[in-house]
Amino acid sequence: MPFNSYPFLLVFLPLVVAGNIWLLRRQGRRAAMVFLILASLLFYGWWNPRYLGLLGLSVLGNFALGRALSAGRARSGRASRGLLVLGVGANLALLAYFKYGAFIADIAELTLLRRWFAHVVLPLGISFITFQKIAYLVDAYRGETAEHDFLEFCCFVLFFPQLVAGPIAHHSEIIPQLQRDSPRFDLDEVCRGLSLLSFGLFKKVVIADQVAVYASQMFDAAALGRAPDLVQAWGGTLSYGLQLYFDFSGYSDMAIGLGWLFGIKLPSNFDSPYQASSMVEFWRRWHITLSRFLRDYVYIPLGGNRHGAPRRYGNVLLTMTLGGLWHGASWTFVAWGALHGLYLVVNHGFRAVSRGWSWPQSPRLVPGYRLLTLVAVSVAWVLFRAPSFACARTVWAGMAGLHGASLPADLAMSFVQLFAVKAQFAKLLFPSAGLVWLAILLPVVLFAPNALALTSRADTPSGPRLRWAPSALWATLTAVALVISLMSVHHVVRFVYFQF
Repeated sequence: MPFNSYPFLLVFLPLVVAGNIWLLRRQGRRAAMVFLILASLLFYGWWNPRYLGLLGLSVLGNFALGRALSAGRARSGRASRGLLVLGVGANLALLAYFKYGAFIADIAELTLLRRWFAHVVLPLGISFITFQKIAYLVDAYRGETAEHDFLEFCCFVLFFPQLVAGPIAHHSEIIPQLQRDSPRFDLDEVCRGLSLLSFGLFKKVVIADQVAVYASQMFDAAALGRAPDLVQAWGGTLSYGLQLYFDFSGYSDMAIGLGWLFGIKLPSNFDSPYQASSMVEFWRRWHITLSRFLRDYVYIPLGGNRHGAPRRYGNVLLTMTLGGLWHGASWTFVAWGALHGLYLVVNHGFRAVSRGWSWPQSPRLVPGYRLLTLVAVSVAWVLFRAPSFACARTVWAGMAGLHGASLPADLAMSFVQLFAVKAQFAKLLFPSAGLVWLAILLPVVLFAPNALALTSRADTPSGPRLRWAPSALWATLTAVALVISLMSVHHVVRFVYFQF
């Protein structure tokens, strides 16, 4: 049940919020937890009920393994390691079967397996659920999990705002919130969550889904062998970068806002990554919980930075390559991850070489660093979006100006069309109207505070001056964003990260 659909927004969510509030007041937190678990199963089963059994078995198995790991850690290290290998292996085997079976069959050129896996449907959210459970098992093995029961574990794993596309929440971030002795209905949190939910929905259906039109036009044409010129290639690539930005930012805002509606604070997963002035900073801002998982459960176990610079850079490159493979069973995703790994190696290497130099730290260079980071990220996005290496090479050639350059003759008219009341955004010509949208949106993502910062509590140490408050202004902004968004939901377009 997508967040950006009428059944979710107008039926499911109001009923679940109302039911949760009533149960908290009348029956207590455990009754409310049971209700949230059932609602989350309904939410997941709405997509494909046949995978509810697989989800349930996975939850049961991981809880049992987690309890066994927690209890057995002090008795037998070898047995605990065996249980950990079994649990992690079982989770990865499920992920490999559903997500990478066809990819492996193609590599091995196994025709029968290829035909078999062609009919396998990828369970929604399996990549996020798998990583969350692996982190839980590893922490249980390390003795870092606090006491909890099966009901609390189910609510932690199945809580619907983060079930399908993250954030990849840590057990220590969610379970203690479920164990509070006196949960209460917090009207301030509900209103704050509703505002963030509305702004996230606006980002998705009003901005991301519309900008996607221009990105798709360019990449689809390039996939057919039509060479884009300089303006078209950069316009389409930047449009895709903005589509991803507002799509993932919108989802992240909606997930956190939904959590607030139920009194549960999910971890931040998106923090204005296009305002980063280095690739290291970019990955601290983009998909924050995935970066955390890769650091804590892949990079550090590989050795991290403990064995010298060459080993460290190799670990970075391998970790990011695996991160690329996590995004999709395709060589283009693997190459995208490897390219970002190379970016990080260069970034770390430059920091090591320039340590002690004064000019790299000059504030005057920050805009240049930010622009360079955006260009590097945009070049890599081509691999993320292109269906093949041939398509990516065609787009890159256009971005390099090898196919010429020209500005559209109707650029001025596009400003008029774009703001005309009856204009249909999807029918405007690319790249003219698309360039206008780029001119509007790029300054926003490069300089404006994000919605989460605007709706954060006033007692946080840093953030924008214009903060959320229970006032007529914010009520109006929320209502306007929500109404425009609901009017724009003509058909449901899946969030980009739902496919991962």
